[in-house]
Amino acid sequence: MFNRLRSDIQCILDRDPAARSRWEVLTCYPGLHAVMLHRPAHWCWTHGFLWLGRFISHLARFATGIEIHPGAKIGNRVFFDHAMGTVVGETAEIGDGCTIYQGVTLGGTSLYKGAKRHPTLGRDVVVSAGAKVLGGFEVGDGAKIGSNAVVIKPVPAGATAVGIPARILQSKAGESADVASPGSSFSAYGITKEDDPLSQALHGLVSSAASQDHQIALLWKAIETLSANRNGDCMPLDAARTECFEAEKLNQLLSE
Repeated sequence: MFNRLRSDIQCILDRDPAARSRWEVLTCYPGLHAVMLHRPAHWCWTHGFLWLGRFISHLARFATGIEIHPGAKIGNRVFFDHAMGTVVGETAEIGDGCTIYQGVTLGGTSLYKGAKRHPTLGRDVVVSAGAKVLGGFEVGDGAKIGSNAVVIKPVPAGATAVGIPARILQSKAGESADVASPGSSFSAYGITKEDDPLSQALHGLVSSAASQDHQIALLWKAIETLSANRNGDCMPLDAARTECFEAEKLNQLLSE
């Protein structure tokens, strides 16, 4: 019991630069309190004391602002960062090392009792602020859910889900950037500039247009040279002999 508590405290110290001491984490972090209260509530739920389990979870919700159904399964080193307004459904499962931010919903889309209605998060998953993960599917190890994303289908291990409805961006290296190596730093909120598919698409379009502009300028120069060598004809005044597409400026605007 105490080893698990020490592990929960240490994971917060590792991921939150605002945490200054173990005592501060133990006394002032509602995410830790929610996890601590969930454990007896879950024990009561799984041993047939259903009302008592719900009552403990209700007290935890009142005290922390985090609502975790006593039937939900939570692994070790799970960090609810801020997490006010977070809701975790009855059949949800949260793997070891996950980080969940404020306003997250791990909800269900079915009304059938006893069915697997809520998502299962693998190890080291990051669910960013305001995200909604809805349904009885799996989110793979090391995956990242972007802020305010609405995820309604499985997310492969190491992938990133962003948008409404969420689009799946596969990991370049097959692993999440947050857990790529033991020495890598934790990425707060789980999202980097490279995780925006619209930005990536626009950068690709800018690069393609710049390449076409360059090729057109080269073609006009070649035509001008051939024309001058053969009969001395003049080129049209509006021929684009130089590149005028400001790709660098547009890419800079997209990155700001």
